[in-house]
Amino acid sequence: MATGLVRRAISRVSTPIQLQTLIRVRAHASEAEAQQVDLKAADQTNPKTFSIYRWNPDNPSKPHLHNYEIDLKDCGPMVLDALIKIKNEIDPSLTFRRSCREGICGSCAMNIDGCNGLACLTKIESGGSASTVTPLPHMFVIKDLVVDMTNFYNQYKSIEPWLKRKSENETGKEILQSKKDRAKLDGMYECILCACCSTSCPSYWWNPESYLGPAALLHAHRWIADSRDEFTKERLAAINDEFKLYRCHTILNCARACPKGLNPGKQIATIKRLEAPKLF
Repeated sequence: MATGLVRRAISRVSTPIQLQTLIRVRAHASEAEAQQVDLKAADQTNPKTFSIYRWNPDNPSKPHLHNYEIDLKDCGPMVLDALIKIKNEIDPSLTFRRSCREGICGSCAMNIDGCNGLACLTKIESGGSASTVTPLPHMFVIKDLVVDMTNFYNQYKSIEPWLKRKSENETGKEILQSKKDRAKLDGMYECILCACCSTSCPSYWWNPESYLGPAALLHAHRWIADSRDEFTKERLAAINDEFKLYRCHTILNCARACPKGLNPGKQIATIKRLEAPKLF
């Protein structure tokens, strides 16, 4: 409509000087309108407060929650975007792990508003209430949102997460597997070892040194169920322990916490059924 009006006005102009004046006036009017729109947009900010756990081992003070306010209109949609914005623009001392930003590496696992999850996959809650971000629960804190994963990785290593064979592969080629046997591994191989499940489990809180936890047991069953592995009996015997396996009381916090939608509790129950004949 505006273009049509300009064309009709130009058609009525008799001299080049009048035409230049008309175009100049129209340009100035457009710039003024754009400035007014920018001012209105600037006034419509969307503030959000994040209450983040802070602790520095070099500082003897107690851990505390520090509030940071950012404008969500100038931030990505995920909690990790907010943390990166805070670190880049407000407080460069804020420490947390992150890598892929795609829910693959598991580095940015933390507790967000009371629930374990990956910061890169957790959307920022809209609304005026503050979001609380803390480290994974019941883990030793190294600094701020970074926890010590040593015990978690040692437990994963203890289940020997690699293919073990008794017979030699004389062909020198890969060991084939049927589609049916491959399908048995679905729901287990996708685990990214983020520790969201294990750190949400009360049994793991109470016995972190002796109970292997949901993540390690899920991976144990992944190799027990693998048709190419020839150490099934030995693997079952290694975890057939009062604490390693049977501290699981099927609370199923692990299934609710898993950002990949896996169900470690189901895999642990399957291991228990495989162990059951040995009890009688």
